[in-house]
Amino acid sequence: MFFEQLHPAWQAELSSWEPELDRIENEFEGLQIVPNRNQVMRVFEKPVDHYRVLILGQDPYPNPEHACGLAFAVEGEIIPASLRNILIELRADLGRGVVRDGDISRWQEQGVMLLNRSLTTLSGQSNQHFDYWQAFTKDVVRVLAESGPLVAVLWGRQAQQLAPALAGASVISSAHPSPLSSYRGFFGSKPFSKVNSELIRLGQPPIDWTC
Repeated sequence: MFFEQLHPAWQAELSSWEPELDRIENEFEGLQIVPNRNQVMRVFEKPVDHYRVLILGQDPYPNPEHACGLAFAVEGEIIPASLRNILIELRADLGRGVVRDGDISRWQEQGVMLLNRSLTTLSGQSNQHFDYWQAFTKDVVRVLAESGPLVAVLWGRQAQQLAPALAGASVISSAHPSPLSSYRGFFGSKPFSKVNSELIRLGQPPIDWTC
């Protein structure tokens, strides 16, 4: 199911990963993982060339009510701490009116890929599946970097490990927006205005960050 969930353009780029994705899926049989299995590859529902901005995080929310297959996004009205900090920084960067309901999933429609280093974790437990996904997501980042103009936002140590795979891309890095690290360089980093400045420099239209 995991490989079949990929957009055909991603399947073509990542065809060598089909056996490994099948193996990972089989190993998860009987385990309570997040997000739901039919959302694990949600971030790949658009073709490769649709994406012009990458926001890279660590792993899904461990709460099954929050994890939805897009990094930092949620379905529903409850706002987890990391997303709350993202919205605080978004208001500080671009003005209070830009935040309405906090649904950042709409950014994907404009070409923002909300990717985690780990696509799954055990329900109720953070960062349990990094070894399963680290090589795969590294290859995903390589494909993005080679596909055309790209602005990459790396939040946190695990995300920043992939900076070497982003040769040729514009890279914006800061601390992770989680409560443990948000005051160590995430707040005040102004990633959203920086992304738009880079897109304009690259001849791309800016992102409407309204959410």
